[in-house]
Amino acid sequence: MMLAVKILLIIIFTPLAGGLLTGFDRKISARLQGRQGPPVLQPFYDVLKLLQKETIEVNPSHRFYVYVSLMFIILTALIMLTGGDILLTIFVLTLGSIFFLLGGYASQSPYSVLGAERELLQMMAYEPMMFMTAAGLYYVSNTFFIRDIVNRKMPAIIYLPAIFVGFVFILTFKLRKSPFDLSLGHHAHQELVQGISTEYSGRSLAFIEITHWYETIIALGFVYIFFAADSIGTHILAVIVCLIVYLFEIILDNSTVRVKWQKALSLAWLVSGVLGTANLVVLSFFNF
Repeated sequence: MMLAVKILLIIIFTPLAGGLLTGFDRKISARLQGRQGPPVLQPFYDVLKLLQKETIEVNPSHRFYVYVSLMFIILTALIMLTGGDILLTIFVLTLGSIFFLLGGYASQSPYSVLGAERELLQMMAYEPMMFMTAAGLYYVSNTFFIRDIVNRKMPAIIYLPAIFVGFVFILTFKLRKSPFDLSLGHHAHQELVQGISTEYSGRSLAFIEITHWYETIIALGFVYIFFAADSIGTHILAVIVCLIVYLFEIILDNSTVRVKWQKALSLAWLVSGVLGTANLVVLSFFNF
């Protein structure tokens, strides 16, 4: 019974937290650009409005892939926030991204297909660092279970500083922020046609936005794991660091422009290879 209540609370409050962060993102972005900006709750108003609009489908499978993607992202949040296997969390998260990618190809629109190809490039850019993160956390904790990793005496960040820096770097890809927002433009300064989501409308577009809210919390959840340990103070610190990292991503998003995919991919692999490998090599000299 308690597990069912916990699952229900995660399903409800995870997108609410993600929506609030999106609202603050818009507000801070507007202030950085010298504008008043929309209300913090504007993302919720937008989604409610989209849910009331008619959904125009290019083909039946177009919407199907969005719904399946959302289901996998919800499952990812449940696995992570119940302290499950971090490797399974990454696999399920990747499956959600793959179905979203297939939805872009299904429309056969040149804009959407190009956005899907860029989405695939983003996945190729950040996935190596994701698995290096899982490997590093396993090395220092001897477990893949998040509940055990965050209950160690010492937070993982002490042993994984380089991997953490590399993860924050690829987090820009996952949060779809400039300069690495290759597939989906959230702001007018990026492009008029919204990449992979060009052909979506109504409820489908609303579910894409809700999916992004889940993904935001999941992404920051990985940051949380680096700093949480068996004391309450470390958990408070972990939340503060998550907010600082998200604020950093907002500032970066508003102070840079999109780079070419070749540069984005090469930079991601370079950072992942150098920082991730160096940190794992140093760890090999320690006994845990």
